[in-house]
Amino acid sequence: MSFQDSAPTQDKALDPTRWRTLFVVAIAQLMIVLDSSIMNIAIPSAKIELGITDANQQWIITAYTLAFGSLLLLGGRVGDYMGRKKIFLIGLIGFAAASALGGIASTQELLFAARALQGVFAALLAPAALSIISVTFTVPAERAKAFGVIGAISGGGAAIGLILGGALTEYASWRWCLGVNTPIAVGAAILAIKFVHESKAQGDSTYDIPGVFTATAGLFSLTYGFNEAATKGWSSSTTITFLVAAVVLLAIFVTIEKRVANPLMPLRVVTERNRGGSYLGSLVVGAGLFSMFLFLGLYLQVILGFSALKSGFAFLPFTAGIIIFAGIASQLLPKVGPKPLMVPGLIFAGIGLLLLTRITPETSYLTHVVPSLLIMSSGMALVFIPLTSTSLHAVSNHDTGVASAMLNTSQQVGGSLGTALLNTVAATAATTYATANKQLGEMVQPFAMTHGFTVAFKCSAALLFVGAVVLFFFINIGKESLVETEGAGLH
Repeated sequence: MSFQDSAPTQDKALDPTRWRTLFVVAIAQLMIVLDSSIMNIAIPSAKIELGITDANQQWIITAYTLAFGSLLLLGGRVGDYMGRKKIFLIGLIGFAAASALGGIASTQELLFAARALQGVFAALLAPAALSIISVTFTVPAERAKAFGVIGAISGGGAAIGLILGGALTEYASWRWCLGVNTPIAVGAAILAIKFVHESKAQGDSTYDIPGVFTATAGLFSLTYGFNEAATKGWSSSTTITFLVAAVVLLAIFVTIEKRVANPLMPLRVVTERNRGGSYLGSLVVGAGLFSMFLFLGLYLQVILGFSALKSGFAFLPFTAGIIIFAGIASQLLPKVGPKPLMVPGLIFAGIGLLLLTRITPETSYLTHVVPSLLIMSSGMALVFIPLTSTSLHAVSNHDTGVASAMLNTSQQVGGSLGTALLNTVAATAATTYATANKQLGEMVQPFAMTHGFTVAFKCSAALLFVGAVVLFFFINIGKESLVETEGAGLH
């Protein structure tokens, strides 16, 4: 296959609206990333107003991530076939409407449904956004900068979400954590009509219906199974049932993809070593990063007694580090290639997580948390920017959307897996510590909880070090072929 409509030409390389296109896509990407964390701090207020029980509170987050994670592959294919600009616009308007619905929700059921709808439209929006960048920027140095912007947003957006969520909840209402999306999405859609160019996959555009069913059901079962593990434990019959169902459905999906003429997820997309390595790298980054936000957020609020807003602002050094080093990474990427950035980046991020294992209920935020956040964010930025690019390395125009969707899917699954796995690790470590240190009296609880967090940070760091080894062996492209589009067919 050839690139056809995305083949670089001098005119396209000098398209005067390409940076405006990036601006529009960046707004959409920020909105998607924000929504995975913005509601975290709003949960207590929403629970009180809508009478949501402790058992059901997780659905405020899970309804979004479940719909998003399980529909991403389909969303990528729909964008490829129907037109990326068209699906990008549908995604924006749908996201705006779902956000407005959530903002005025009068019952918990309506709020959960609105969050699920947000996830559905995010699954259309996210792959289309990356695909639009991929086909709009054809000059390697410019494409590296464009992916640098998107990478910085992916890395820093969750922390910005915590700050924004804290501010809106404290000074307005938890409802604005959802409502704020509506004017942003409508504004982005108006700009997109003017500045984003339409692009479609060439060739066969029939849908692989059995693939759609098994992939969506399999990813849903996997995400739901991990979520149940986080709340009910790994030995729960529900957890085991859904995880077994996920393995069976995804195995059937792979078998179908080998045999159908026009598969939903062509195996050629994941079997190319650089893309395959990128998806594995994305999985461990998702697991490590998600757990850091979860446990560090709990430490700041529960152990150090920070308010919701102060906890959000406490992540600012992480956001600042991501933004600064994203700029550096996008400058270095066309000069040195991805591996010299990604491997040290994951090692740096792992060291940052290991430094967090020094925290106790009596340590200071400034001395024990800030240095870790700065080291971690610098490493993560060096990973995010090349990862976005290598995940689309040499992919044909026909498969750009589904390759983009795979990157998002691996991050979502990594986040779910990380939460479930490390939640269990932290809880077990805390219980063991409390039993062995009863002499601490009333101080045993905060010390035990903090010990649980530090054990989880060690496991997260180990995951990132494993990711560094995976990327070292899988990524073999140099700077000269990093963002190549010319003649980049798939065999």
